[in-house]
Amino acid sequence: MTAPAAASHRHIALYPGSFDPMTLGHLDVIGHALRLADKLIIAVGVHHEKRGLFDGAERVALIEESLKDVDTAGVEIEVVTFDGLVVDAMRAHSATIMIRGLRDTTDYNYEMQMAGMNGTMHPDISIVFLPASPAVRHIAASLVRQIASMGGDISGFVPACVAKRFPKRP
Repeated sequence: MTAPAAASHRHIALYPGSFDPMTLGHLDVIGHALRLADKLIIAVGVHHEKRGLFDGAERVALIEESLKDVDTAGVEIEVVTFDGLVVDAMRAHSATIMIRGLRDTTDYNYEMQMAGMNGTMHPDISIVFLPASPAVRHIAASLVRQIASMGGDISGFVPACVAKRFPKRP
C-alpha cells in the first residue's frame, strides 16, 4: 500500500478589516488564524470617501511592524489593501477562508448577516469565526480612537509601534 500523495492545495485565508488602528485584539485573532492556513492575507479596507485616522499605507506599515516579533510558525503573511467588496479581494488573492474575529454577541449578530451576504456572493468560501481571547475581548478600535481623542493612554490596547505613531491631540 502506498502513502497518499502530499496535498498540493494551499489553504489561503484572508482576514479583512479597517485596522484603524491595529489593536492587540487584531493580533490575537491573527495568532489564532495562523493555525488555520498556509498563507494569511491581512486585507486592509481602504475606502477613498472615508478619511481614517491612518491612511492605507500607514496601516499596512503599522501591521507589518506589529507582526515583526510574532512567531508565524512558517505561515506566509502578506498585508494588502483593498477597496471594494471583500469577496472580490478574496478572489483576487485566491483565498478560500475568510477570518472574522468575534468579541461578543453584538459582533456575532452582525457577522452572521455578513456571512450570509458574502456566502451568497461567493459560495466557494468558508467563513471562520474566531473568538477573541478574554484578555483582549473588550478592545475595539473605535474605543481606542475615542480614548486617544480625549488624551487617554492607549498603550494597553495597541502594539507599542501603534501607540508611538498615534496622533497626539492638543
